[in-house]
Amino acid sequence: MAITATCTMSHAQNPFFDEFKSTPRGAVPFDKIAVTDYEPAIERGIRLGLEAVDAIVNNPDAPTFDNTIVALEMSDRDLNRVLMVFDPLLSALSDDAMMELSMKISPRLSDYSTSISLNRGLWERVRYVYDHRDKFNLDIEDKMLLKKTYESFVRNGALLEGEDRETYSHLSSRLSELTTIFGQNVLKEMNTYEIWLDESDLTGLPESSVEAAALAAADKGRKGEFLFTLDQPVYVSFMKYSDRRDLRERMYRLYTGRNVKGEYNNLPVMKEIAETRMKIANLLGYKTFAHYVLENTMAKTPEKVYELLYSLRDAYLPAQKVEFKELLDYVSKIEGKKIELMPWDYSYYANKLKNAKYAYDEESLRPYFELNNVINGVFGLATRLYGLTFKKNSDIPVYHSDVDAFEVMDKDGSYLGVIYTDFFPRASKLPGAWMTEFKCEEITPEGDTIRPHVSIVMNFTKPTGAKPSLLTPYEVETFLHEFGHALHGLMASTRYASLSGTNVLQDFVELPSQFNENYLTEKEFLDGFARHYITGEVIPAELVGQIISSSRFGAAYACLRQLNFGLIDMAWHSISSPVDDPEKFEQEAGESVAMFEPIHGSVTGSTFSHIFAGGYAAGYYSYKWAEVLDADAFDYFKENGIFDSATADSFRRDILTRGGTESPDELYRRFRGKDASIDALLQRDGISFVPSGKLQGLKDR
Repeated sequence: MAITATCTMSHAQNPFFDEFKSTPRGAVPFDKIAVTDYEPAIERGIRLGLEAVDAIVNNPDAPTFDNTIVALEMSDRDLNRVLMVFDPLLSALSDDAMMELSMKISPRLSDYSTSISLNRGLWERVRYVYDHRDKFNLDIEDKMLLKKTYESFVRNGALLEGEDRETYSHLSSRLSELTTIFGQNVLKEMNTYEIWLDESDLTGLPESSVEAAALAAADKGRKGEFLFTLDQPVYVSFMKYSDRRDLRERMYRLYTGRNVKGEYNNLPVMKEIAETRMKIANLLGYKTFAHYVLENTMAKTPEKVYELLYSLRDAYLPAQKVEFKELLDYVSKIEGKKIELMPWDYSYYANKLKNAKYAYDEESLRPYFELNNVINGVFGLATRLYGLTFKKNSDIPVYHSDVDAFEVMDKDGSYLGVIYTDFFPRASKLPGAWMTEFKCEEITPEGDTIRPHVSIVMNFTKPTGAKPSLLTPYEVETFLHEFGHALHGLMASTRYASLSGTNVLQDFVELPSQFNENYLTEKEFLDGFARHYITGEVIPAELVGQIISSSRFGAAYACLRQLNFGLIDMAWHSISSPVDDPEKFEQEAGESVAMFEPIHGSVTGSTFSHIFAGGYAAGYYSYKWAEVLDADAFDYFKENGIFDSATADSFRRDILTRGGTESPDELYRRFRGKDASIDALLQRDGISFVPSGKLQGLKDR
């Protein structure tokens, strides 16, 4: 559908032309926003941003922190008010009109950003303030804003001259366009997959999967048939439970072969993205894009990242071999013969072995994790740790009928923010799970405090006509993870939006989210909300014991799988020349952690939105980096009590509230009293080999 902007729209008609004041808590008026509102509002935001920059550059007064750095921080508030709605909805509620508009505005936004970073007059004022920073009375947050602003200019081409500046501008614009194309291709192709099966194909599948497939087919007018898609909960359940090896193979090849051919082929897109990033890094004086990215992280260098990845590989690989031998022996026993284990077999047989060892079946636990009870439990975790309370407010507009909005109050009764929950798959929504913000915490130019409005988005098993949404422990863990990000945003206590909440170094941002996951294996936590949705029975102690005792099952496999993703990411962003064959390139990158022979046609990068359309380029390792931190942090909680108020107050004060206002190394040491160690992670996973002790990169430098 074509987009026709109505640029002559009156001031009152476009909701973005004013602060959101007519809704409860200044929430986004989703019910009043049309797709046609975005483009004129973005154009207006760009115009106002450029005017604000011109005012800074042409200010006759000498540059100061306030008239240059703070003024620049505030210059794009109008534009951000639009983008902080448009960007999240592009992932959670997209359609052809939104995607077409995204393609249209992407180069404009890139040009706007580049025009600011390459503005010579603005750069000179920023550099003057930075060079004379000792003359200004700056506190720690001011100093960090100045540092980030100065480094942002340098890292975005401010030192380039002549033709190099034009080249940088062109490359940046093209990169923005490419990443948008990549993400849209993933969504568009995902929506093309319909796997129609009949009743004879369903052997082994749990009742919940069959009911969902029947409902999906009925929605398409084909009662009596069963429709499966590649949506994450559908795919994961099918691979774990289907007795049909041929169908598991078919699903696996479809899932891992997405976006490698046809109309939405991402192979040329990802190759060009990597090559463009390489050229940008080289232009700015960096050996590779990984060197460029990692300079502004806790790890600092690719060498430190590889040190982490390889130390974990060396620790977990022996355990993975033991795991696989046990699994192969089990498969031979139950099948009565030796078979070659293929990647589409792992989830199926590992689940059977897990059940045999621990009498543990995730499907059998679903009745104890009804979604509304889980919401109460997960929100209740924040109540027990930090004193927060959550109240659903149906007067706050939402962007889809599946979405709910909750007001969040602090332990003293003061208003803290708003959290939106969006739990179920739909055609307009990307797969996976994430947290985002519609508003971040900041102080306005008038001195008013804006509190955060955050959103957690997931793709859980939908309710059927007969049952509510019942989650697996894995889905509960996902909820805990994204809620940890939400708390990081909600608890922000800073002055500047660019330093608020989750605006921290990339390899620190996953600490609060992964920290929350630890509670899934704590009986004291589960006892508070895990009740059978029909009988109301509290989850039996033996089932809690099964969750706890089985939590280490497959830990080595899971670690090596994550290391593979991290190594592939690092490989793509460490290139010094174009990649000819992406499939072969990725196989070689992950060879040292590969657990199966390569499957032709399976390419990780073609759907790897984290690194090719998101913010994790040369940063996917950060999940493992943060896992070391979260295990070490939770170990401290366990020493004092998992709900100890003093420890929770310290975690809130030193980690959750400070955003990016200080070095994360210092924040962590302030909370923990020492550097993080790899020991707690290995102990949690049952790995006896300790390769290195302290995590390099958290040491003083």
